[in-house]
Amino acid sequence: MMNAVLVGCGAMSKAWLDAARQIDGLAIVGLVDLDAERARARAREYGLDSAAIGTSLDQVLDQTKPQAVFDVVVPAARRDVAFSAFTHNCHLLTEKPLADTPENARAIVDAARQAGRVHAVVQNRRYVANVRRIRRFLDSGAIGKPTSIHADFFVAPHFGGFREEMAHVLLLDMAIHTFDAARYMVAGDPAGVYCQEWEPANSWYRQGSSASAIFDLGGGKRFTYAGSWCAAGFRTSWESTWRIVAEHGSLLWDGEDGLKAEVVLSVRDGLFDLTQPIIVPPLDPADRVGGHLGIIKDFIHAIETGSEPETRGSDNIKSLAMVFGAIESAETGRRVAIPTQETQ
Repeated sequence: MMNAVLVGCGAMSKAWLDAARQIDGLAIVGLVDLDAERARARAREYGLDSAAIGTSLDQVLDQTKPQAVFDVVVPAARRDVAFSAFTHNCHLLTEKPLADTPENARAIVDAARQAGRVHAVVQNRRYVANVRRIRRFLDSGAIGKPTSIHADFFVAPHFGGFREEMAHVLLLDMAIHTFDAARYMVAGDPAGVYCQEWEPANSWYRQGSSASAIFDLGGGKRFTYAGSWCAAGFRTSWESTWRIVAEHGSLLWDGEDGLKAEVVLSVRDGLFDLTQPIIVPPLDPADRVGGHLGIIKDFIHAIETGSEPETRGSDNIKSLAMVFGAIESAETGRRVAIPTQETQ
């Protein structure tokens, strides 16, 4: 049996609690929020009648003594939550992004290592079935090594609230999903980035709703990202639309169910090499999927077995470095180098 306290009972907490109640042996023993009534409302909604309710994480941890903390707070509060969790000898699973600044990200990862606790990030796009299929397909060498990765993200949500007032809102709050998926699918390590941000006249955000970036993912791989959170019409998937160009062919993914690839034939017709469709194999039974549910299960498995979760903080910090590198580039107008070594 594993007991966990969830801190941050806003809208995102529903995805966590929906997943948690599907996992045998996991009990939510406490709910924490700055608004105690909101925490009580979540407890009523999910039938958590015996859960401790409070506005202080430290007090609820003292009361319940759980093995794990689920962090669903706003990024600016993440460092304090992490330090409280590790001080109480708890493992920590946190919503993305890992932290609100590079310094806080490093501090959290270092604190987890010093405490000897499992620390992972809900990078749930890795657990999308077609992301897993693409990684396995590219690893097979069916179209050679990937060389150019292109992702387009054009969605126009009216969130209201804190997002519309954030600086660098697209890069900081959403783009990490796309950046992490790109890094995972092509097994890339970020080395540098050049990025521009702008605020279109039609935007309802304060700053940074649109961005374009070019990343060096090492090994000759380049990743281009074009995104907007105020582009109404012809909406893309939340997973973006993708074109991955490889040595001997290309792959297209519409971010939903449309996934196809072509391989180059050793025949040329005029100016062009002929190509033919090639099947992207279905999901392998070994591929872990399920969004929040899959990640929480992996997190619990890591605690029980002493293994490392795939989205461990010490690796996810590379994806976060892509975000902060892009922000720095946008602010300075120059290319920014990104550290490639996993935090030790």
